[in-house]
Amino acid sequence: MTSIDLNADLGEGFGRWRLTDDERLLSVVTSANVACGFHAGDPAIMRRVCELAAGRGVTIGAQVSYRDLAGFGRRAMDVPPAELAAEVAYQIGALEVFARAAGTRVAYVKPHGALYNRVVHDEEQAAAVVDGVRLAGGALPVLGLPGSRLLELAAKAGLPAVTEAFADRAYTDRGTLVPRGREGAVITDPEAVVERSVELARSGAVTAHSGTRIEVRARSLCLHGDTPGAVELARRVRERLEAAGVRVEAFA
Repeated sequence: MTSIDLNADLGEGFGRWRLTDDERLLSVVTSANVACGFHAGDPAIMRRVCELAAGRGVTIGAQVSYRDLAGFGRRAMDVPPAELAAEVAYQIGALEVFARAAGTRVAYVKPHGALYNRVVHDEEQAAAVVDGVRLAGGALPVLGLPGSRLLELAAKAGLPAVTEAFADRAYTDRGTLVPRGREGAVITDPEAVVERSVELARSGAVTAHSGTRIEVRARSLCLHGDTPGAVELARRVRERLEAAGVRVEAFA
């Protein structure tokens, strides 16, 4: 039977501000990418999400980012490799404290926003992220885009490289994500997102922005928690996947 993990970005708030409906999304997804304070999140939010995830048996991952609260981690930055490695390790370590307090652990790492897109092609920044994961200790799996420099370097370093896909994002012919600033970069039709989810899980392929059919083989499917109607959409995706004979389970 085909299987796939469903991950979502959670804990994306700060102080009194909340973006994601963490509690309801945790009733649907199998893996939680928890913001570690650099693009969103604070100690109280991190602790709460870890407790909720642990209570529901959802796997916890550290979503590491450039230090960019004001820009939600989506602004391009040039961070020296040694500094970036230390900041990645710092974020993982902070989340690990709350995961352990909740009776579980950080099971994988996923970059966020501008850092995620940068390490698709930038070897220096990708190597810094891998160094940060290793500095944090253990051989944590790294979640990223198929064919990215990040996953290539992670595998060379002995870290499990896990591929993911996005049902609500448009792809270029090269298998990269269409930048958010371009028209059609984000797919907003719920039915289209659901259909693409099943297509990605069962065939490992999707139609790119140009209309070309491309291969996107992934072990995990990302469901963005900051989109309108995110919880209901996530439920529809999971229900349709299971109805299509796809087993939904965590990869870590």
